[in-house]
Amino acid sequence: MAPYYLINDSEPSVIPYLLRTNGESCATVTGVALCRCGASNNKPFCDGSHAKVGFTDENTAGVSRNKRRDYVGKHITIHDNRSVCAHAGVCTDRLSSVFRMKEKPVIDPDGAQAMEIITTIKACPSGALSYSVDDVEYRDQQREPMVTVVDDGPYAVTGRIELLDQSYADGASREHFTLCRCGGSNNKPFCDGSHWAIGFKDRAD
Repeated sequence: MAPYYLINDSEPSVIPYLLRTNGESCATVTGVALCRCGASNNKPFCDGSHAKVGFTDENTAGVSRNKRRDYVGKHITIHDNRSVCAHAGVCTDRLSSVFRMKEKPVIDPDGAQAMEIITTIKACPSGALSYSVDDVEYRDQQREPMVTVVDDGPYAVTGRIELLDQSYADGASREHFTLCRCGGSNNKPFCDGSHWAIGFKDRAD
């Protein structure tokens, strides 16, 4: 029910001007509380609104949705787990010949050159997509830790920031993933694109 806690330093440090009755200093780890219910008036930070709106972090997506599918082509195999797709549109906008919205199968691994597909998959923020060439899977990248507050969308996490006490989707990346901040995802804590459906707004203008 609580917000996300982004821990910047896990080593406790002394808080100035805060003492116990016996004169001992108080120390804590440093970090920030980030809104995940979508209702905070101080986005992206938590202001306690989750208690007022009755936010629940229950995952209602069901285990059956958490399944990775493999699309085997002549030169590349594309792996996709829809349950953690943030619907950022990177794949369909950049390479609609491969990532097809209204056709079946929805992914055609022979619809473009392998390098075009690889470049597009690397730009996917959610970790839903990965690929294999010659039976070697490529899923993660080497990046510095960062949480990006996406305009009107999720938190895009990169650089292998550890997500504590959570199960990851089948075959999904642990180096990059997207976390719901609209409160509407059925697959909490991961974004499932629900911010589009409910019209979530929080733009840093």
